[in-house]
Amino acid sequence: MAALMEVKNLKKHFVAERSFFGKPKAILKAVDGVSFELREGETLGLVGESGCGKSTTGRTVIGLYKPTEGEVYFNGEKLKPGEFAEDKIQMIFQDPYACLNPRMTVGDIIGEPLDIHHVYDNKTDRMARVYELLNLVGLNPEQANRFPHEFSGGQRQRIGIARALAINPKVIICDEPISALDVSIQAQVVNLLSRLQKELGLTYLFIAHDLAMVRYISQRVAVMYLGKIVEVADTEELYTHPFHPYTQALLSAIPVPDPDDQQQRIHLDGELPSPINPPAGCHFCTRCPYATDKCRAEEPAMQTFGDRQCACHYVDADGFHGKAVKH
Repeated sequence: MAALMEVKNLKKHFVAERSFFGKPKAILKAVDGVSFELREGETLGLVGESGCGKSTTGRTVIGLYKPTEGEVYFNGEKLKPGEFAEDKIQMIFQDPYACLNPRMTVGDIIGEPLDIHHVYDNKTDRMARVYELLNLVGLNPEQANRFPHEFSGGQRQRIGIARALAINPKVIICDEPISALDVSIQAQVVNLLSRLQKELGLTYLFIAHDLAMVRYISQRVAVMYLGKIVEVADTEELYTHPFHPYTQALLSAIPVPDPDDQQQRIHLDGELPSPINPPAGCHFCTRCPYATDKCRAEEPAMQTFGDRQCACHYVDADGFHGKAVKH
């Protein structure tokens, strides 16, 4: 299947500290050479620990951050660096309480993208579209004149979804859209996203740290560690046969209902390194129980095995073949 969107060697670095004369003294490498593709109609899950660069990746792809380096292609067309391609790509934000203007009515919040792009010439057609979007996400048109503070968290996230759909984008970046919601509401929002995807032919980049929910909604999953993608695979292949040692450790932490089925937890030594001063060689080498001198000296290239990709010196088409090392 041809890629609808391609991200190539994307980097986003921030100046963390400047010298007395204003020159950059410390650079935070939030996203450090990320490449992936989104296929039309699919959901690609992007997972990893907090601080690994998932949200920054999404915000850089959509153009909220100007990339330090790298390219984003949509339907084969290169987007300008930092271009906010809102007619092609939209975002659902993590916090439904902070992303809605409290001084605007729900109708104006959803209708704002229509006004910016001059989609309708008269208010009647504009409001008809707003009512249509409210119905689409499971809210009542009568609620269009209410303000965000009058809604629950789940309802506010539905308003955010309606706003993202207003101008018919093809790709939606879901930046941890359920993490701020009650557990009882999370499944409702995820089911809504799945239904909208089928009805409207949407493509999702689903950023999350809830690995069980990512497995439920995604067809493929990319695993990110310290600004880099270390593994990409079909969802079931990744969850049943992870290649990269970091993926193995991450999946071992998923809780299961039956204690008898609990797999052995893989504990990682040490703290997550700072993106200001990442390790040389493989970024995971400081915490990996299989790391060798080669890992600490040489950064592994991303290797492709059919529909799977993995960046590790000790993997082949059959999986991981490293041996535990005593440091």
